[in-house]
Amino acid sequence: MRPAGTLVEGVLQRRYKRFLAEVELADGTVVTAHCPNTGPMTGVLLPGGRVRLRHSASPSRKLAWTWEQAEVPGADGQPVWVGVDTSLPNKLVRATIEAGCLEPWLGPIGSVRAEVPYGVDRRSRIDLLLTPAEGAADPRPIWLEVKNTTWTQGSLALFPDTVTERGQKHLEELTAVLPGARAVLLPCLSRGDVDRFAPGDGADPRYGELFRAARAAGVEVLPCRYGFDTGAVQWLGVAEVLDRPPAAGAP
Repeated sequence: MRPAGTLVEGVLQRRYKRFLAEVELADGTVVTAHCPNTGPMTGVLLPGGRVRLRHSASPSRKLAWTWEQAEVPGADGQPVWVGVDTSLPNKLVRATIEAGCLEPWLGPIGSVRAEVPYGVDRRSRIDLLLTPAEGAADPRPIWLEVKNTTWTQGSLALFPDTVTERGQKHLEELTAVLPGARAVLLPCLSRGDVDRFAPGDGADPRYGELFRAARAAGVEVLPCRYGFDTGAVQWLGVAEVLDRPPAAGAP
């Protein structure tokens, strides 16, 4: 879906001050990398684990290295690479839409705009505003919010992994555009070992409540799966949606 370019592997030593990570490279050099994920990174922040960095020397950058991927135990016990760069999902999803991969769910799309103001007093910005192509069965505009998702329980992906008032607000604002427009929540499942998605009630019960209310009101949920390697990021299809995580001990 998107070339990953040349990534350099190393071993994570620590993350600190939210934005910084120390990584030991193969030659023993320890570099400081920008950590573009400032959340708790539940289940993917593993000091001593392998990570992949991108190097981009530029006078405008404070740090030449950026942490892009982390290797973690997958749902089947085998290692899986996870995308941790929270700036990437919007680009991946846009490329997926423009490639026509989501046409069975979204219909034909004529144009895509990013960061369009909406919500109360237009103080929020939707990730992507889609205009259906001429002649589409449903001509309504599509307001689409992307959520990077890396927390899992087995093959079940969960969002969020912490209390997110911003995420709660986005669900309310998506619901508010109905019925004059379509509203789509798109969890970007940034790892290839998951096949289902549910709200992370264990981390944010209020988000779970709003998620179920939003779906009942007509908000569509379209979790997209992506696989990561050193050469490219691949779209793997759409995952099943659950209204809530299964009870403890359930498959």
